[in-house]
Amino acid sequence: MMDFKKFSLGFVAFFILGSCSKDQSHVLSGFALGTTYTIKYNAPIPVNDLEIQVDSLFFKINRSLSTYLPTSDISKINRGDATVVVDAYFREVFEVSKKINQLTNRYFDPTVGNLVNAYGFGPEKPLNTIQQTQIDSLLQLTGMHKVRINNDGNVVKDHPFIYLDFNAIAKGYTVDLLGELLSQNSVDNYLVEVGGELVARGENRITQKPWTVGIDNPLQKGDNRTYLAVITLTNKAMATSGNYRKYRIDSQTGTRYVHTLNPMTGMPVKSRVLSATVLASSCIEADAMATALMAMPLKMSKKILEQSPDFEAFLVLSSSTNSIETYSTPGFQSLVLN
Repeated sequence: MMDFKKFSLGFVAFFILGSCSKDQSHVLSGFALGTTYTIKYNAPIPVNDLEIQVDSLFFKINRSLSTYLPTSDISKINRGDATVVVDAYFREVFEVSKKINQLTNRYFDPTVGNLVNAYGFGPEKPLNTIQQTQIDSLLQLTGMHKVRINNDGNVVKDHPFIYLDFNAIAKGYTVDLLGELLSQNSVDNYLVEVGGELVARGENRITQKPWTVGIDNPLQKGDNRTYLAVITLTNKAMATSGNYRKYRIDSQTGTRYVHTLNPMTGMPVKSRVLSATVLASSCIEADAMATALMAMPLKMSKKILEQSPDFEAFLVLSSSTNSIETYSTPGFQSLVLN
């Protein structure tokens, strides 16, 4: 199963405690990859030409991985162009996708797009009814094990109509690359965020404290912002996936459910998981794992997290119309501020 659209914008809030030395705190923000980004860092002086470097990185990511750009490598590959030689960005995202696909028992699957489109998943659209014969046909176009990169750098698909979509992992990867960019410019203390996915390194040198981030309550209404958890983040990445804006309420029990898709069966299922926040050493892996946790049965999620010490997680579950439950791993809980 996968969640089909990630509503991370506004989902994860991050903030910095008051500064007493403004000239050491620098901020760069803007719009890219269909969302916003903010880079906060501490340095004696601003990084020279940082905005140019950042814009150049976004351009390269789009050229490689954007399904919205017809001329991108991934768009050409999805149209069946087998001559495209993928770049390092594509290869890294592809390999990590393979890794998380295997780790999550295939619940993270960037090839599920054809099924998603057939069902017509969306925040307000009713699910289309499709026949088992159509499901069986579309399942032939689903599965990361049906796609590989050969020695020449070409993507080889078992079927030419297999559609790759890395939107559930590309933002996290971009966050990692932005962090590396700052490190290359001799910046050791920073907090980078792209559409709610983020990475923190060092500390906030202005306050001499770790970076602090808050996780929104998905059931909050209006402008009355509340947080389910506030944590410290040092030398870690964090990604949040949620489709709480696409819930449907069971008329009998009042429980909120979100529709996700099992990529092995091609069938939609109901899930009480409203959001999943994951901590990891890299944002690309946190991003992919958060997506998978939105889809997996809760029992499986807990088991995989217990067996995967590189990940910590915080899950928000719906229990009734106006209440929620939460689950967190011990490592995540240890970072929560009282």
